[in-house]
Amino acid sequence: MTDDTFLDHVADRLAALPGVHAVTLGGSRAQATHAPDSDWDLALYYRGGFDPAELRAVCRAVGWEGEVSEVGAWGGGVFNGGAWLTVDGRHVDVHYRDLGVVDHELAEARQGRFHWEPLMFHLAGIPSYLVVAELAVNQVLRGTLPHPGYPEALRAAAPPFWRERAALTLAYAGGSYARRGQATEVAGALATAAMQTGHAVLAARGEWVTNEKRLLRRAGLDRLDAITAGLRPEPEVLARAVAEAEEVFGAAS
Repeated sequence: MTDDTFLDHVADRLAALPGVHAVTLGGSRAQATHAPDSDWDLALYYRGGFDPAELRAVCRAVGWEGEVSEVGAWGGGVFNGGAWLTVDGRHVDVHYRDLGVVDHELAEARQGRFHWEPLMFHLAGIPSYLVVAELAVNQVLRGTLPHPGYPEALRAAAPPFWRERAALTLAYAGGSYARRGQATEVAGALATAAMQTGHAVLAARGEWVTNEKRLLRRAGLDRLDAITAGLRPEPEVLARAVAEAEEVFGAAS
């Protein structure tokens, strides 16, 4: 199948599942930054409940291989489950999106309110407004969804939240890890604080973030590579690295 035929085929199957109101294409392919071998990130938006058994039945019927999770298996927050599939030789990630949750987080974001959640593979975790960011940047394939702009209230509220988390992360790194010569722990703290600062920078600009993959580059925080590359398990080296990171984060805008 061509890419267009493939995408139509998968979108039709997902849209036909009980309870599904919309299907979107996300990730690098929605933003035209993909490579030929990039995964296909799709989301199915449901209302009033979704039964993953329905998706498993489709996978068996059409020969899609992979793993289909239960709702809530990915932490039970705004990212509440999905599937990793192989379709026609292509890697496909399917995310479940509860429209009740999405509607709530959209209303919260417009008031400058959000909360933080842990999520596997994300160093800084995620803000609950990430599902709103998806509405803004993803391509709707089936159904209809809101297409929000970046709320001014969120631009005001999110940067200080993320800046404070970055400052606390660095303070802990300097006070607990650097003085003991714990290079691995300092490296982890620097990476986490960099991602937190990246969220702050892009929120202040009114730019949506949907994952951490290009976050540091977009925020102009590439200099952290040189700082982390120079880490050694020596207290003075690690303390200097933390201080340099503080300067980089303070200047980022």
